[in-house]
Amino acid sequence: MTKRWIAACALLLTAGLLTGCAGKNEYTEAGMQAIRDLDYEKAMADFARARESGENERLITRGCGIAAMGQSDYEAARAYFLQSLQLSDGYLQPVDYDLNYYLAAADSKLGDYAGAEESYTAILNLREDRDALFLRGNARLSQGNFEGAKQDFDRVVELDPDNYARITEIFTELSAAGFREAGLDYLQSILSRGADKLSSLEKGKIYYYMGDYSNAAVYLEEARTEDTSVDSFLYLGLSYEALGEYNYASNVYESCVSQCGDNALICNQQGLCYMKMGRYGEALGAFTRGRQIGDSSVAQSLAYNEIVANEYLGKFREAAVLMEEYLRSYPDDEAAAREAIFLETR
Repeated sequence: MTKRWIAACALLLTAGLLTGCAGKNEYTEAGMQAIRDLDYEKAMADFARARESGENERLITRGCGIAAMGQSDYEAARAYFLQSLQLSDGYLQPVDYDLNYYLAAADSKLGDYAGAEESYTAILNLREDRDALFLRGNARLSQGNFEGAKQDFDRVVELDPDNYARITEIFTELSAAGFREAGLDYLQSILSRGADKLSSLEKGKIYYYMGDYSNAAVYLEEARTEDTSVDSFLYLGLSYEALGEYNYASNVYESCVSQCGDNALICNQQGLCYMKMGRYGEALGAFTRGRQIGDSSVAQSLAYNEIVANEYLGKFREAAVLMEEYLRSYPDDEAAAREAIFLETR
């Protein structure tokens, strides 16, 4: 269950919380910028200086929790978020919602989905929040509570029936949990409720997720003439990959780069497509180019795929160096840790 959007929203919220306090929270602001730069050690040092300078203790503790999350120290993160919640003056503030989201994210990372559900329920007891409903559904699903999850998902759709991206996320979560048929019902409901209102891109994406790649490609080809967004190229390429048309898919990704400029997500998918074709040198080039863009949402995947591409090229020394760097940034990746042992023997 991804939480990238939580981090993005929370960082924006911090900017709002600090507005009008320029100079008063100088080191706290510096710490949050370090988090955006993925420099968590600097962030912790900035928060320590913020504490010495008497800045807002609640925001400092919250920032320490976010930095601990970045360092994969989820126990410490949970403790910081709980402490920050306890520093409330008794009046409900936007940061209280934000902290509950973060606390739930830390609990989820620790496998404490009951704790995550409790945090989302705390938010929902105060306001009916569609994001909290969706995420509580995920937490319930992770505990094997299909009926409870479906109740939350149904309410999400009831509140926002035209949010096709969210409905697709519901399908993805249900499918990953082994309830693909139930997830397909949500997608089918979009088509039966008003296919005429859907754009070619929306239809193409829905058919892609339903596994009807031929129809997906038809609508996504149309979408590419109407909508030159990255999504239209990405899902068209993915559809052709699913159909085994790797050469055509790689050309689609190249067209996206030509028309939209370098995009980390496209670079990653282009690299994966080249890997399937055995074109490992081109794959490595795509992954490296993608990493240089600096998109944190794809950074981990690109970093790992760059290591794999080096291995396929027989560049084990380069792969080992990159793996050491990778594990410093993502120490909780157990599969990568096992791969590191393999690289030490080469």
